[in-house]
Amino acid sequence: DIELRVKWPNDIYYSDLMKLGGVLVNSTLIETTFHILIGFGFNVNNSNPTICINDLIAKFNREEGTELKPLSADCLIARTVTVLERLIEIFQEKGPNGVLPQYYKYWVHSGKQVQLHSEDGPMAWIVGIDDYGYLQVHEEGKGVESVHPDGNSFDMLRNLIVPK
Repeated sequence: DIELRVKWPNDIYYSDLMKLGGVLVNSTLIETTFHILIGFGFNVNNSNPTICINDLIAKFNREEGTELKPLSADCLIARTVTVLERLIEIFQEKGPNGVLPQYYKYWVHSGKQVQLHSEDGPMAWIVGIDDYGYLQVHEEGKGVESVHPDGNSFDMLRNLIVPK
């Protein structure tokens, strides 16, 4: 019931307001086997400098009159690993299309507009993720194109992206 969202490519957000955590994935192909290392971190208990999951639980309890218990880090890790294992199983059975509907359900970008190339560049709408995990945008009259992040040309906070 707490509005957790995914911000492309790897952030966990409360609504579209504050970052609560992140995910890093490193993959290697050795012969015909993919080896994937997944790391994740969540702001569970420390309120500063932004907000933490337990602050959100307390806020939810005040607003909704509920008595949800704060999460411990070990409980959050266990729940996350359990859900992650199920998502991996679905991905192995059905490929990306098996997990993308759930991903899109929680991501912050649906219907968001961004500017391409520069702050006065053309407007585009974020429409999804391509087969390689890059963000797809639709610029009116030009169709859909993929955009690739690089540190200086991809600023989601300013709604600015530069396609390569």
